[in-house]
Amino acid sequence: MNICIVFDSEGGHTKALAESIAAGAQQVNGANVYLQHVDEADVYSLPKMDAIIWGCPGHFGTISSGLKSWIDKLGYLWAEGKLINKVGAVFCTTATTHGGLEATLLNLITPMLHQGMIIAGLPGNVPENALYGSYYGVGITCPIEGNELITEDDQALGRALGERVALVAQQFTER
Repeated sequence: MNICIVFDSEGGHTKALAESIAAGAQQVNGANVYLQHVDEADVYSLPKMDAIIWGCPGHFGTISSGLKSWIDKLGYLWAEGKLINKVGAVFCTTATTHGGLEATLLNLITPMLHQGMIIAGLPGNVPENALYGSYYGVGITCPIEGNELITEDDQALGRALGERVALVAQQFTER
């Protein structure tokens, strides 16, 4: 089972969240995880994937320009239906509380829906998500003070999303 995680990151926060998502996915037996910065990610590899997760820093409630430019290259995949029924999930980071997390997550989901992908969000039975998460994916407010890029709770959310996506994708690949 192949899982591609594509991320845009400016200060390292989104990369740290992407790494925790990858760690969660790798916990599932049979998961091959490809973690790629948007500058290195190849849209032509996506048809070989069973699940695709993408994320970025939220910019005023919307997708970063780096990831948006990459998503805009998916037109030929849409025209050929190459991503229909792939499992998809999203994540984002912001610098401020109420900095547009859910708006960014919804903006990230929209291209997946256009592609015919099956969205896997993060349910409320994940303790960290029930307290301050989002059902649309993982959205975190990054610590402003201190040396850590993301908190342990944020890492737990990332691992939970990665594991959930891998488990959902596993159900489709076993059929």
